Amino acid sequence: MPPRTERQPQGRVLIADDEAAIANGLSAILSDEGYQVEVAADGQKALERLSTERFGVVLADLKMPKLDGIALLKSIRERKIPTEFVMITGQGSTEMAIEAMKQGAADYIEKPLNADRLNKLKVQIPKLLQQFAVQEQNQQLSAKLEGLTHYGELTGQSEAMRLVYQIIDAVAPSNASVLILGESGTGKELVARAVHAKSDRAKGPFFALNCAALPKEILENELFGHEKGAFTGSTNEKQGAFELADGGTLFLDEIAEMSPDVQVKLLRALETRQVRRLGGKKEIDVDIRVVSATNRNLEEALAESEMREDLYYRLAVVELALPPLRERTDDVQLLASEFLERFSNENGKKITDFAEDARQWVLSYHWPGNVRELKNTVERGVIMARGDKILLSDLLPRHLKQTADMPASVTIPVGSSVQDAQRQLVLRTLASANGDTARAAKILGMGPEDVRRELLALIDGPPRVPAGSQGVEDNGRAVRRAPTASAAATEVPLPGSGKAKPTKKR
Repeated sequence: MPPRTERQPQGRVLIADDEAAIANGLSAILSDEGYQVEVAADGQKALERLSTERFGVVLADLKMPKLDGIALLKSIRERKIPTEFVMITGQGSTEMAIEAMKQGAADYIEKPLNADRLNKLKVQIPKLLQQFAVQEQNQQLSAKLEGLTHYGELTGQSEAMRLVYQIIDAVAPSNASVLILGESGTGKELVARAVHAKSDRAKGPFFALNCAALPKEILENELFGHEKGAFTGSTNEKQGAFELADGGTLFLDEIAEMSPDVQVKLLRALETRQVRRLGGKKEIDVDIRVVSATNRNLEEALAESEMREDLYYRLAVVELALPPLRERTDDVQLLASEFLERFSNENGKKITDFAEDARQWVLSYHWPGNVRELKNTVERGVIMARGDKILLSDLLPRHLKQTADMPASVTIPVGSSVQDAQRQLVLRTLASANGDTARAAKILGMGPEDVRRELLALIDGPPRVPAGSQGVEDNGRAVRRAPTASAAATEVPLPGSGKAKPTKKR
């Protein structure tokens, strides 16, 4: 007899069948396989058990008193009870079996339950239990992330950031390479540190290297190290980033700026997990996880052969796109308040808030420099402030220029509601009017109270940014994919800008 495999803790099966012989027979067979099995004599009793206990799989007869199989399945789905459902049907009940599949059943099995059908069921149940376990984990993760404002060193409670947190949580325990995409200032290194901190490598080193900051020869030396005498002036041996990150995570920022020659050597090191120092003769084994980042358009970099396609696929086992701050307006106030508190403490000042006009400007400005620009702006405001509030005049002077510095259009991601679009238009127009509510209202053709209402709605509880605009999968799953164009978006000209732009792909 082959050794019995261990069953997962979730291996609970509920059998709903009014034929005692079939129910008890199935129960004995599945119990012998190592599952925890319970029997319900009809659909109503099965629904009552499912309302109080969790079962990974339900095997239900199509014809039962009180509540038949189809009605039981519909009730399970209506109540959103998590379980995998298999319908047991009689011969000639194909139409009802198809209806069960439409209602969400994972599969169906026909009577009589002969040896072949029972063997098929034995093979299928572990797979269904695994699907159930994954759904349970996803639900627990969603519940944990709901309302979360901080994740490692990252700050944000918007839907866009919760999707980022979910991907980090999913990919961190693995050893897969991660490629982080995002504009400058969005926090790519903070994401890399979060991936490291949540992984099994957290006790190992985290080594960061900016590939754009160093010339080709120096970058190669920094990556792989050198032996004594490898070149003029090398009086000592030196470990490179691969060796220094051994047992931990190597973060390569601005990876698309690396020269093609170095890319070839990097690809070999990633494939073999071995490096050879400059001037060295032996291969050195390294155990690292590589997380890389870029703010470049990878389609262009690949098309122009500035980045090797084989290296891209090696680095982007999982791709994570960070949204710019302008697409997560929900988080602007949260970030601004945190920076205000931090820099007030650091500078020994008792600044409690922003003046109303300063707050309106902070919420409506488009922040091309993203979180980094917001952070620097608030720090300057704290330093320049003379009272207990930051005034509009305390903020960076260049931000107070007229509309020439403001974009002539607002980008509305596909999937946005009319309310989202209106709010974006109001905020950007207000920013172009330097926070002057009356002037912005006149440009928009709205009343000043309507403009203030939009601002208050954002402060009290803004609508969430549509998940589909973020460049990550809507269900939060980490996926491998080739570079694709981002979601289509419509650029709407700001009122009074005189610069209408056609709808286009970004």
